[in-house]
Amino acid sequence: MQSLAKRCTTIGAAALAATSSVAFADWQLDMTPGVTDISQQVFDLHRTMLWWCVGIGIIVFGAMFYSMLMHRKSKGHKAEQFHESTTVEIVWTIAPFIILIFMAIPATRVLIAMSNTDDSALTIKITGSQWKWHYEYLEWEGKGNLGVDYYSVLSTPNEQRFRPVRSSGLFPKGIEKESYREDGNYPEMEALYKRDVDKPLVIPTDRKVRFLITSDDVIHSWWVPDFAIKKDAIPGFINELWTQVPNDKPGLYRGQCAELCGKDHAFMPIVVEAKSVDDFDAWLTTAREEQEAAELAAANSLDKTFTKEELMAEGEKQYMARCSACHQAGGQGLPPTFPALKGSAVAIGPVADHIRIVTHGKNAMPAFASMLKPKDIAAIVTYERNAWGNSPSDGVDVVQPRDVANQE
Repeated sequence: MQSLAKRCTTIGAAALAATSSVAFADWQLDMTPGVTDISQQVFDLHRTMLWWCVGIGIIVFGAMFYSMLMHRKSKGHKAEQFHESTTVEIVWTIAPFIILIFMAIPATRVLIAMSNTDDSALTIKITGSQWKWHYEYLEWEGKGNLGVDYYSVLSTPNEQRFRPVRSSGLFPKGIEKESYREDGNYPEMEALYKRDVDKPLVIPTDRKVRFLITSDDVIHSWWVPDFAIKKDAIPGFINELWTQVPNDKPGLYRGQCAELCGKDHAFMPIVVEAKSVDDFDAWLTTAREEQEAAELAAANSLDKTFTKEELMAEGEKQYMARCSACHQAGGQGLPPTFPALKGSAVAIGPVADHIRIVTHGKNAMPAFASMLKPKDIAAIVTYERNAWGNSPSDGVDVVQPRDVANQE
């Protein structure tokens, strides 16, 4: 009996703790209010509908429990025998209809506002692909052809983000022998280490920004909770969204792909950096200059001959960043979708076929021609043809940027 009382006391204490304001704050049960006007409208609409539903629930269940309590058989009441009551049917049909109308009016206003992309100062095309985002700046305050586009990918290296899984023995032996801290955690363990990207999407504050969203391969979904915007990226279709960050709320805002898009769906974060208009203009100018310099360097590299050591070093870096998620750091792959490169017919076969697959893609593998420069592709191909004990059957173990350009 004492044990039962103690158990009940423990359960009661747990229930009290669970219903405390602190516990609810930790659980984060409510929606985020967001930072934009639309996100606040969505939050207010959510709160309005929630309290309407609470009120309806109190009325309906209150009437039900009152009837059960006050008209029970033990009080001498007898159940009424009636059916096909026209009055009752009219009431329970019209009442919900009226409630839905009152709910639909504010909801429709918010949905129309969310869909209105008129008078946008900046237009950005967002293209999802496995597993990265491509951002193209199309128009800014009437100026088109901005000449700025780039890919945004998870900045955490694959050998770090897969380290906890590898240590569990799910990956080939030897990989789990990587160094750990004395407390048992891996050195890269930080709150955002799987939510940071190499290049965030940069937008201006106090300006309406229009997003055109599509996909290269499968269905993705671009979602930033603080903006209260989420839209599917569908191959062959262009969906529209917009946001406007207040001038007093610059900073970083995070989201992620919200559609199950493949094995690395969990590693497809979104980071948006909102800057003041002046800072955005300065960034846009710098980004354009850097892109022009990179294109010039890529063109100049076609006339250069790089050593095998240089290509191998750069190739390993590019492979780990671009290819190891599917083909693994050791080249083992994840058959049958992602074949092994160690000893594969592609990696040791004719070099022209190898370049063609990396450049134009095949099956689930994306085309890297639009993502990488000829030098980067040449480095990757050179690395794959020499790493893991590979020895090309045609004797071509070094690929130069001009070889890639000529193949295209």
